[in-house]
Amino acid sequence: MLNDPLFIVMVIAMLVVVGILMLGIGGFAKGGEFNRKHANRLMRYRIAAQFVAVLLIMAFVWLRGRS
Repeated sequence: MLNDPLFIVMVIAMLVVVGILMLGIGGFAKGGEFNRKHANRLMRYRIAAQFVAVLLIMAFVWLRGRS
């Protein structure tokens, strides 16, 4: 499974979601100008990245279930 390119892309997409989420939570916890300026944008990016990650997970499960 670790040699499967789709699995690797899927894991990278999930790590991107976690990274964006941690950046957003960190900015929220710190507050200040960064949070006011970037909080909504970061959460929109997280939702988009999460959508891509879910699509990749579904594709992976569907393709592996067929074989």
